[in-house]
Amino acid sequence: MSQSSKTLPLPEAVNARRAQLRTKQAGRIAYYQDERGQGRPLVLVHSINAAPSTYEVKPLFEHYAGSRPLYSIDLPGFGYSERGNRDYTPELYANAIRVLLEEVVQAPADLLALSLSGEFAARAALGSPASIASLVLISPTGFSRRVLPSMLASRILRGLLSTRLWSQGLYNLAASRRSIRYYLGQSFQGEPPQDLLDYAYATSHQPGARYAPLTFLSTQLFTRDAVDKLYARLTSVPVLAIADRDPYVTFELLDDMVSLRANWELEGLGPHLGLPQWERPQALFDVLDRFWATA
Repeated sequence: MSQSSKTLPLPEAVNARRAQLRTKQAGRIAYYQDERGQGRPLVLVHSINAAPSTYEVKPLFEHYAGSRPLYSIDLPGFGYSERGNRDYTPELYANAIRVLLEEVVQAPADLLALSLSGEFAARAALGSPASIASLVLISPTGFSRRVLPSMLASRILRGLLSTRLWSQGLYNLAASRRSIRYYLGQSFQGEPPQDLLDYAYATSHQPGARYAPLTFLSTQLFTRDAVDKLYARLTSVPVLAIADRDPYVTFELLDDMVSLRANWELEGLGPHLGLPQWERPQALFDVLDRFWATA
């Protein structure tokens, strides 16, 4: 076995109890919880890339731990959740979030999601509206004028990426220390934190780690026409979108969405490159607290 494909020890992403639940569609789902606080629950959802996990939202988890019931999910294919060779779909990810809300949280929650997971969170909110008190989308996908490849093209690409002859080798390149430092570095104005880089490398070197990221690279996890199919249908839940600049996402359609719907708000919080919880944490906490106080 090559050095780049070795399984590495994976520490806990946050200082909290890690639990799991089993679902029909998404298999075993891991999540962290801190239920010491009072009030409305907060549920955090990391992004999707080659090496995501609850560690991405660690600054948020640490800040709100003890002040309110707090949960963070490791989405299927990542972190401590099941990483089997299966069909990873937007519906599967939305279902994982929905099951956590309905079976574990069991109360209307403030749901916060990063990047592509904002699409999954919106889909979960549409499927289980009684579970959602408010929705925060940080650097959300789906608001770009860029045209995604057709689903047929994505399926073909997914098949090519999954070919056993080279799929592990391709993933090893994407999950190398150099690649992780480069791609995470694009989301920071300065150097990315070393602890974030180290955890990303460790979580990307677990058994089955390649399956979900390769599906992501095929673009199959993106919803075509997400504005009309997902976001525009969120007409009653309070929504806060936070978007400044992002090397991987553009937001040309976001201003129109916010201007046409009274339940939507937009904050820039610049300067940041898609991860304000790491680059501008106090400014983010202030905006979140104000939003949640009035949601």
